[in-house]
Amino acid sequence: MEVLQEFTASGGQPKNSDAFTVNGQPGDFHPCSNHGTFKLEVKYGKTYLLRILNAAMNEILFFAISNHKLKVVGTDGSYTKPLTKDFIAISPGQTLDCLLKANQEPNNLYYMAARAYTNGTNVNFDNTTTTAIVKYEGNYNINSPISLPYLPSYYDTPSAVKFSGSLRSLASENHLISVPIKVKTRLVSTVSVNLSPCPKTGTDVTTCQGPNGTRLYATMNNISFVMPTYNILEAYYYHVKGVFGTKFPSFPPYVFNYTDGVLPLELELPDFGTQVKVLEYNTTVELVLQGTNLVTGLDHPMHLHGYNFYVVGWGLGNFDEKMDPKKYNLVDPPRRNTVAVPKNGWVAIRFRADNPGT
Repeated sequence: MEVLQEFTASGGQPKNSDAFTVNGQPGDFHPCSNHGTFKLEVKYGKTYLLRILNAAMNEILFFAISNHKLKVVGTDGSYTKPLTKDFIAISPGQTLDCLLKANQEPNNLYYMAARAYTNGTNVNFDNTTTTAIVKYEGNYNINSPISLPYLPSYYDTPSAVKFSGSLRSLASENHLISVPIKVKTRLVSTVSVNLSPCPKTGTDVTTCQGPNGTRLYATMNNISFVMPTYNILEAYYYHVKGVFGTKFPSFPPYVFNYTDGVLPLELELPDFGTQVKVLEYNTTVELVLQGTNLVTGLDHPMHLHGYNFYVVGWGLGNFDEKMDPKKYNLVDPPRRNTVAVPKNGWVAIRFRADNPGT
């Protein structure tokens, strides 16, 4: 909370963490772990279900176990078609259920390891690697030093998006899914980093630590959310005026080349407000989230509170209204509650608005 409050007050980037952890321990590369490095003891020949949760605040992580493959069978609590990989990519708030088969030489120790994936220009990140150990049951003489598994580079966008794009729901006659085919409400929203001038002190020095003394803001459709002092749902139910507006735009208010390398500075200025989109109960919704290159392009983990949704499409660059929907996967799209909008790319999700109490 101190880190959150500090960077919110400064208007700049958050302070880098000292280390990532696996079950609370940074691992062997950090002396503070000493003998506390997390160890997973397995029995040769058995298969284990690992539920991997990314609890980091900001960073997408690559994760792998040396000499072992991971078979992904679930995402955010929903079954998927089995997908065997040497490594996984997982965004903040996501969970992945993976099968681990203990089929390697039991007289060795094996590292599980994780490190950040990032691709923002001039964006600070934690470049450390966290480790834990897979150990086979029994009294074995360890024959060789522990080696790290292969992990993609910090900036390997193709590996990150290819992994996420390979996931599929376990859709079959015995496992039906309910992806909305006909959409009643369609929404498109840009997801951006914006800048706003910061007040100056008496000595004509800005008090914010964003670029050129500005303050960083996250926006959707150019609106930075202002937290109300009164509960929005209560205000809606009891018709309390002045708490929120209902003018959140269904489409971006400014249409431009969202992923261009050079964008007009005036587009970086956000609007501020507590604007909501009121949906009809039980309506089917498609939401396209378009990343932009304003200030800097970033991957944006997006969570839809109280809902699972189907990721029916994704791509790099600008969303093409005519061509991209033709490539949607409406047969077995993955069901998630958190999805990462790729840097200067887009994702399309579908859901049914049937949970009004969240």
